[in-house]
Amino acid sequence: MKQEIVNRLKASIAVKEAIAQDEQLLETIRQVADVITHSLREDHKILFCGNGGSAADAQHLAAEFSGRFYKDRTPLYAEALHCNSSYMTAVGNDYGYDQVYARILRGIGRKGDVLVCISTSGNSSNILEAMKVAKAQGMIIVSMTGQTGGKMKDGSDYLLNMPSTDTPRIQEAHITTGHIICEIVENNLFS
Repeated sequence: MKQEIVNRLKASIAVKEAIAQDEQLLETIRQVADVITHSLREDHKILFCGNGGSAADAQHLAAEFSGRFYKDRTPLYAEALHCNSSYMTAVGNDYGYDQVYARILRGIGRKGDVLVCISTSGNSSNILEAMKVAKAQGMIIVSMTGQTGGKMKDGSDYLLNMPSTDTPRIQEAHITTGHIICEIVENNLFS
């Protein structure tokens, strides 16, 4: 049992070490932090979407922006799109689950807003539909995926594809990367 725990910790560390050695991914992380900084400076929104554990990660990261991270500062406009359960169940029932994020973006998404899409596979149909709407509305699309990027790869302005195919390791890397971006943005806006 102890060795299994150690092996899981080493696997998680290996993914983070791979990120630290990937110059292109590091540059994309920096670019995403800059894009989010610029969007917030221009009074735009940061919107997050995901399913299951990725929805929890979306909500977690939105809270880091809208609440606080390290600094006691002005809240930033960030929200996870799945948090209204009445909306989610009504639209899922009336239009199909693949439309839950696309439909809300038609109502609240604006040019210059950033949509952060989180999916370990990169193939979530409701997120792919949301990306189509976001693109049509002039939003900036950041995708956080696993190694291949899946179908989301092609519709992304910025792809943060974690160097793993193992769902838990990808999710751990998403949170680490999201925390890094949040810290950079917070320092950019509230130095």
